[in-house]
Amino acid sequence: MAKSKTVYVCSACGYETGRWLGRCPECESWNTLQEEVRQPEAKSPEKKIKRAPGASAPALRIDEIPDDAMQRRPCGIGELDRVLGGGVVDGSVVLVGGDPGVGKSTLLTQVCANMARAGEKVLYVSGEESARQIKMRANRLGASGTGMYVLSENDMTTVERRMEELAPRVMVVDSIQTMYLPEIASAPGSVSQVRESASQLIRLAKISGCCVFLVGHVTKEGSLAGPRVLEHMVDAVLYFEGDRQNHYRLLRAVKNRFGSVNELGMFEMSGDGMREVTNASEALLSERAHDASGSVVMCALEGTRPLLTDVQALVARAPFGTPRRMASGVDQGRLSLLLAVLEKRAGVRLFDQDVYINIAGGMTLTEPAADLALCAAVVSSLRAKPIGGTFAVMGEVGLAGEVRAVPQAERRLNECMRLGFQNVVLPKGNLRGIRVPEGMNVHPADTVLDAIAALGLFAKS
Repeated sequence: MAKSKTVYVCSACGYETGRWLGRCPECESWNTLQEEVRQPEAKSPEKKIKRAPGASAPALRIDEIPDDAMQRRPCGIGELDRVLGGGVVDGSVVLVGGDPGVGKSTLLTQVCANMARAGEKVLYVSGEESARQIKMRANRLGASGTGMYVLSENDMTTVERRMEELAPRVMVVDSIQTMYLPEIASAPGSVSQVRESASQLIRLAKISGCCVFLVGHVTKEGSLAGPRVLEHMVDAVLYFEGDRQNHYRLLRAVKNRFGSVNELGMFEMSGDGMREVTNASEALLSERAHDASGSVVMCALEGTRPLLTDVQALVARAPFGTPRRMASGVDQGRLSLLLAVLEKRAGVRLFDQDVYINIAGGMTLTEPAADLALCAAVVSSLRAKPIGGTFAVMGEVGLAGEVRAVPQAERRLNECMRLGFQNVVLPKGNLRGIRVPEGMNVHPADTVLDAIAALGLFAKS
């Protein structure tokens, strides 16, 4: 009787070796080799893995290719349509990742229900839950009478057969890590199984024109489990951000072949499913503490969407020799750089102060336009002087203390005006060629000192 074989497969590139290595020889990634135990293959002839077609496809001149516009189908959830670029595209494959319990299955069940109500044939495939469990969730979401099809199966050959029989327009696979091909002698969730199962689903989507949603697990580091090539194979990658203790969920697009990347959708978890948050700026500022020092409003830009966020800072005297620097929602290295600029260029004494930064609502700010708001929040907390409730601050800060222009300033100003923020501290370079909304006062800042003086935190020396 043949014995099982142990191999080590790189989760980043799929390289296989018979022994463990700290560094993958193929892609040179560290600590990516994962152990897999493979059973011996049966001697009887077996069905070969179906590969994507293309060996007999003719080469076409680009001017001979028809200019058919991509047909988008709205999924009935405006925030998801925004992130996808206007709706789901026929034949596309979308990978949705997120922490357990964040709401991936709930949202996709609502998508299936909405599209089934619109007359589309929908198939929900689950390798983790039984059909009864899916029916219980559908009852809670009000989706039990929509006519969507449910299949509890993780064998890809059966899934392919049912897909060919039903010919759905939309299919959800929850999750890709539970799918397996019998021809591959490794356990479900392994690198080879995930890669080949996804490849077969992509082939079926391109041939039939069905839009396929793949649910993906994430690791404790926050990245999608499985081979890195999985993200390159699909057409769009969406990440669900948020935790189970926070009722807001953020859906972010990090890859989209049919729309803008880095788009953001906001949802609120409720007892009857995921609710859209159409006015995200108002929701993020609804619980803001007015007339409190260390709180500054900043207009961030997520894709094409302006969002007003509350940047909070707390500065307190360090009880020990080395001050602490803690940041939630911003890069801690960027915070250390800005504190050094305040110390050197603005004369703000922070070497003996603990500094804590928080972006309210669970938001994460990655753009440099948040630099000036962070500096203003720190100085406001240090001086114990609140910033006026009608002020908003935005701008990039350089190492020389200069304030640099931010992109799409006019769109940010319109969003600030819509929510009643009539005073905005803006980089001086943004005043050229923009139209300031009527009734808004813009305070130009050339340096960090100019911004601090405009906010009334201390007089410019």
